[in-house]
Parts: sequence; C-alpha cells; structure tokens
Amino acid sequence: MKVLITGAAGMIGAKLTERLLNDGQIAGVPITHMLLADVVSPAQPTSSLTSSVEVKTLAIDLTDAVAATQLLAQEPDLIYHLAAIVSGEAEADFDKGYRINLDGTRSLLDTIRDKHITNDYTPRLIFASSIAVYGAPFPEVIDDNFQQTPLTSYGTQKAICELLLADCNRRGFLQGISLRLPTICIRPGQPNKAASGFFSNILREPINGISAVLPVQDTVRHWFASPRTAIDFLIHAATLAPEQVGLRCAMNLPGLSATVAEQLESLARVVGTDALKLITRKPDDAINAIVANWPETFNAKRAIALGFTAERSFDDIIKVYLEDDKPNVGS
Repeated sequence: MKVLITGAAGMIGAKLTERLLNDGQIAGVPITHMLLADVVSPAQPTSSLTSSVEVKTLAIDLTDAVAATQLLAQEPDLIYHLAAIVSGEAEADFDKGYRINLDGTRSLLDTIRDKHITNDYTPRLIFASSIAVYGAPFPEVIDDNFQQTPLTSYGTQKAICELLLADCNRRGFLQGISLRLPTICIRPGQPNKAASGFFSNILREPINGISAVLPVQDTVRHWFASPRTAIDFLIHAATLAPEQVGLRCAMNLPGLSATVAEQLESLARVVGTDALKLITRKPDDAINAIVANWPETFNAKRAIALGFTAERSFDDIIKVYLEDDKPNVGS
C-alpha cells in the first residue's frame, strides 16, 4: 500500500506517520511506500521500522499549479489530507484561508478526478474536517442530522471541502470520508494560531511550570479528544469499507464534553493544585466571539456504531499528554 500524508509536518501528521510506521500495515495490508508532504519539509523518520517502508519527504505548496500532480504521481492508494491553516489564522487572513484550505483541496480533488477518468485511479481519501462546520444557535446536544451553519471562515472552508469530497465520492472518483475532529487537547509543543489553542495552553504550560493565559470564562464548554485518539480515528477510518461509509461520508466523531472549569479540576487532580497558580485570567473579546459560535456536545451515534471511540474523562486526556508528550526536562 502506498500512503500520502499532506500536512505531514504538523503535530497530527507527525504522530500519524509514527503510528503507521510502527504498525507497518492498515487492515492487514502492508505499507510499502509513504510520501510525507507539507509546505515545509517534514522530518525524515529515523526509526528502524522504516527499513521495510520507502519513506520520502517533500516540501510543497498545495496551492501551486503543479503540486497536486506531483503528489499523485505515484498514485497513492490511501491519502490523508491534513494540510490546512488553523482557525485563528484563517479568520485573520480571509484570502490565505480560502487559498490554502479550499483551493488546495479543490486542486487535489480535481487531479484525482482527472486521473480517475484517464486510468480509473480511485484512491481512498480521508479528510481532516472539524466541528467548526457547525455554528450557533445549537441544540443542547448535536446529533448526526444537525445542519451545517458555520460562523467562521475556517468552518466554512471545511464545510465546502466536505461537500466537494462527498460529490467526488458520489461520482466514484474516490472513496472518501470526512472526519469532523473534536478540538485536540492537549496539543504538545508551542502554542499555535488556532483560536482553540488556549484549551491546551492552560493545561500544557502549567504542567511544565510555565504561566498561561485563560481568555474565556470557566463556564465555556467544548468538545475534546486527545492527540492519541485523533490518530486512532484516522487509522480506524482507513479500515472502513466504502459501503459502511456510504454517500453521507462526513461524520461527527465521539469525544468528551467539558467546561474550562472541569479542565482545571482535572489539572488539579492529576498534577496538583500548584499548577492552577500559573493561570492568569485575561478576557479576549476576539477569542470569546469565535468560541461562542462553536458546538459544545455531540451524540456521535453513527461514528460510535462504526467503531470510533474516545476518552471518557478529562483526567484521561491529561494522562495521555503526560505519557506521550510531556518533555523530559533535564533527562
């Protein structure tokens, strides 16, 4: 099996690469080739597990006219399309958001269609969408039939891409699935430009003895999953048969609904109350305006029936960070 990952230099892309190399297969089919692509060159994996897999990295801008042709030259069997700019950046720069999040995806899908028409190339494509495709007002719990009315440019871009993918799926150009990922928490590394970044910052930084700013009220509720679970989602999606996914190929994923207060309570339980002293409350009107239009709780009945699972407590999410990503300072 040949695998392409766009956005491979990002946190999820890097973790997915590591997992695929560790597993060496998907649904019993050995992975033989991997192409890791991003606007900056992804790190070349150094694990001995790569010995049986040919791994190539490529620095490429998906919005370039010839980029999609280069990415699909070897006709990968499985494509993970993770490349995107994050919510806060997409909201701040309208043109850049649409150029990268929409136009880049459209170029990839158009090239797949052309190759399908020419030689019946029909890859499986897993698209990293977002719960940002939904906008207020919300019901108490969002089910699988709730309408998409995004109130951010990022959410709109993701929703459009979902529809494009679904149409290509319907026409038989590819076997597609869009995964509406919960907000991923706790993200390792440095803060990014995502409007949701503070959900990770207020946990990660205090865990590592660094001060953090909380820009919203403790009552803000949101939908979460850990990075480990996000990778599980992506791997599991690749094992589903096309008839299991069907024409409604975008789906909400399970997660954990929690308030900021509940996040902080878990932080105190798992790490200790001293961590809370490193958090400063400083309201940010721009972030509050964005977060107010995000969903809080889902009933992801369809995805659960298909075998997707997530954490059941925020304590578990914090423990995943401590096990997988906390820097070993001084080691």
